[in-house]
Amino acid sequence: MEKIQLQAQAREGAGKGVARAIRREKQIPAVIYGDGKEPALIILEGKEVFKALHSGGFFTQVCDIEVDGKKHLVLARDVQLHPVTDQPLHADFIRVTEKTKIWVNVPVHAINEEDCPGLVRGGLLNMVMHEIELFCRATEIPESLIIDLEGLEIGDSIQLNAVKLPEGVEASADMDATVATIAAPAAVRSAGKGEEGEEGEEGVEGEESAEGEAETAEGGEGDSE
Repeated sequence: MEKIQLQAQAREGAGKGVARAIRREKQIPAVIYGDGKEPALIILEGKEVFKALHSGGFFTQVCDIEVDGKKHLVLARDVQLHPVTDQPLHADFIRVTEKTKIWVNVPVHAINEEDCPGLVRGGLLNMVMHEIELFCRATEIPESLIIDLEGLEIGDSIQLNAVKLPEGVEASADMDATVATIAAPAAVRSAGKGEEGEEGEEGVEGEESAEGEAETAEGGEGDSE
């Protein structure tokens, strides 16, 4: 997997005032921590972070951050976004090596939808797990995990044990956990609900009778008074 390349410069001081000043310059305050070393306070170009963040795989690709000529091998752990504009406000990176193992969420992608009889007949793909948490080397994080829909019918499901994990990679979820299902078409489900409603008409009449009895009972109490 290709590394993300980012340029940064060291920053002096921390706090809200410093962060605001950095953001006014269209830059982003960030920190690199971990590996038993002191945290490194840095400044990143806002455009570079925004581009990397929206190009996909920002949290699953290792990154080379060059700070004043020195490269740091890191993995993005958190990015704070503006609540309105979604512009990055702050970023956290953890130092890694080729031996570092880490828990990370990897997206799940489906293939062969056109060869899935259940979907061709109008069924719906229900992704129970959009991401799966994996434990693996930081430099060997899979870009995604693949589920194959070929031959699946309506009502079929895919368990985690059917998903091929790279060698040496572990999943936090139970291997029997359901990753995705092929659900019945919405029209069929709606029809089923309609039939249930028709069968329940007698129950409604029964409720009305019960209400009538309650009214009669209340009326009787009023007469007795």
